[in-house]
Amino acid sequence: MRVYFDYNATTPLSPETADAVAHTTRDLFGNPSSVHHFGQQAKAALDEARSAVAALIHGDPSEVIFTSGGTEADNFAIRGVAEALEPTGRKHLIASAIEHEAVLNTLRALQRRGWRTTLIPVDRTGIVSPDRLREIIAGDTAIVSVMHANNEIGTVQPIAELAAIAHSTGAMMHTDAVQSAGKLPIDVRALDVDLLSLSAHKFNGPKGAGALWVKRGTRMQPILTGGKHERNRRAGTENVPGIVGLGVAARVAAGKIPTEMERLAALRDRLEDGILRAVPGTNINGARSPRVPNTTNISFDRVEAESLLIALDLEGIAVSTGSACSSGTLEPSHVLKAMGLPPHRTQNSLRFSLGMYSTQEEVDFVIGVLPRLAEKLRGLTQKPAPARI
Repeated sequence: MRVYFDYNATTPLSPETADAVAHTTRDLFGNPSSVHHFGQQAKAALDEARSAVAALIHGDPSEVIFTSGGTEADNFAIRGVAEALEPTGRKHLIASAIEHEAVLNTLRALQRRGWRTTLIPVDRTGIVSPDRLREIIAGDTAIVSVMHANNEIGTVQPIAELAAIAHSTGAMMHTDAVQSAGKLPIDVRALDVDLLSLSAHKFNGPKGAGALWVKRGTRMQPILTGGKHERNRRAGTENVPGIVGLGVAARVAAGKIPTEMERLAALRDRLEDGILRAVPGTNINGARSPRVPNTTNISFDRVEAESLLIALDLEGIAVSTGSACSSGTLEPSHVLKAMGLPPHRTQNSLRFSLGMYSTQEEVDFVIGVLPRLAEKLRGLTQKPAPARI
C-alpha cells in the first residue's frame, strides 16, 4: 500500500482541474491582453477563474490579483504595503514567530533595507495572543502579517481580533491563508483583513498559480513592473492554464468544504488517537483546537524524526518533518522552537496531513506500522550496558 499523508506540502490535482488545465493549455493559447478573438477567449477564462477565487473567500473579483503562488503573494503583500507606506514614516513590520519562511525571510530582507521588524512570540499552544500584539504594535507599524492556519501544526489564529488591533493604529492586516483556503470557510470581510494570500496546489490545483486578495483602497506598490496586467498591480503575461486550474480547484473546494471538514477531522482524530494509544512516548504539538481539520503534528520520544520519516517511506507512507520549503535542512522546526518546546521535541516530530484521497484504511495502516518502527528505532539508539569485568 502507498499512503500519501503530506497534503500540506502539495496535493494531487482533482480530475476536474486536470481536465481544465489540459484543455486550456491545448486550446486557449491566446494572450489575454490581446484584443482579438483568441486573446478574449483567454481573458474570459481568467475572468471566470477570478470570480471563482473571489467566491471561495467571499471577496469581490476586482480585488483578486493572480500570482505565481503563495510565496509571491506573501512577498507582494508585505513589500507592496511597506514600500507604499514608507513615505509616511511607517517603517515597522510585525509578523508572528511561526510564519512561513515566505513571510519571515521577506521581513528579514526589508530589515536589511532599514525597516524595523518585530516577531510576536507564541506559547506551546501555537496560537498568537492578541494581548502580545497590543504590546508590540506602534504608531509607525505599516503591516501586521499573521497566517490564518499554521502549515506545520495546523493551529488557526484569531485573525479578526488581531486585525482589529492592527487597524486601531492605522496598520494594514495581511493573512497567509495558504493552508486554510479550500479547507475552511473563509470570509475576508468577517476576518477584516486587508490582504489575503492563497495557493492553488494546496487545495488540489496546479503548482505555479496563486492569488492575493487586496481590499479595495489598500495602498500598495507593485513588486513586478512592466505592462499593465492585473490592473497595473502585477506585470507579466498571466499563466492562463494555471489560473484556470486555480479557478476550477476553488469551485470544487467551495462545494466540498463542509463535508470534507467533517470527514478529514474524523480521520485525523482517528489517526491521532490511534498513534497516541499504540506508541508510548508520543504527544500532540500545539493546541488541538482550533485547527484545520486535516493536520496533526506528533512528537516521538527517543526517535529521530528523519529516521522515522525514512522508515515510514520504506513502508510506503509519505509524511514530513515540517514545511516542504525547509526540507533538506538539518535545522529543527522554527515553529516548534518558537513554541518553546524542548530541543528533543523539536527534532523528533512528524507532520501528518490528510486530504481528498485519504481513507480510513490508510489511517489504520499507519497506526499498525508505527509501533514496530518506533520500537526498532528506539532500540537502535539505546546505549548498551557496560560489560562486567
